Amino acid sequence: MTTARPLEGTISADTSQSWAYAEDFIDEDDVLLRARERAAQLGCSSILPGAGAALSVLAAAVAARSVVEIGTGTGVASLYLLRGMQPDGVLTTIDIEMEHQRAAKEALVEAGIRLTRARAISGRALDVLPRLTDGAYDLVLIGADTESYPAYVEQALRLLRPGGVLVVDDALWHGQVADPARRDAMTTTVRDVGRHLRDDDRVVTALLTSGTGLLVAVRR
Repeated sequence: MTTARPLEGTISADTSQSWAYAEDFIDEDDVLLRARERAAQLGCSSILPGAGAALSVLAAAVAARSVVEIGTGTGVASLYLLRGMQPDGVLTTIDIEMEHQRAAKEALVEAGIRLTRARAISGRALDVLPRLTDGAYDLVLIGADTESYPAYVEQALRLLRPGGVLVVDDALWHGQVADPARRDAMTTTVRDVGRHLRDDDRVVTALLTSGTGLLVAVRR
């Protein structure tokens, strides 16, 4: 019988300072900063720098050539993904807002990324995802339309090859998921997605505190 012992390196009051340091650890270039400015102008959110850097690392770790992104925004996460992917890799990015995709295309052009590396599909993700090939993708990023996260996760698990990575952004939902008193619909949805993936035998899962939370799961 083992006895539980206190965690070493107890979390201290300066945790927020460490989080801020981690978010600022990678300097964003002018292309990313301009993409963020476009997002502010269009009223859409962007993945935070620490989470973006994690996306690049995950894409590089699996030598990603085929990636699906749900929620293009103005291309911030797209840039991070493409910079981590293999040089011949193709990103399939889905968004219902064509104006967002035009802004993302502008960011890719500024970054010198060939447009043939990004297949932009305009439409509802739940209409598009069923048309994509089973087991053909190295990484799937879910970063939009929070109420549809459960359905997106099931589609993503179908799309991923063994060893492929699922990433769910906003997995801590602005700090609310960790508070059991928060029971609004959005918080509950995100919390339940995390719990279901944690208990799903098809994947190995970790919850990272980068950005507003990244739920990462590797397909067995």
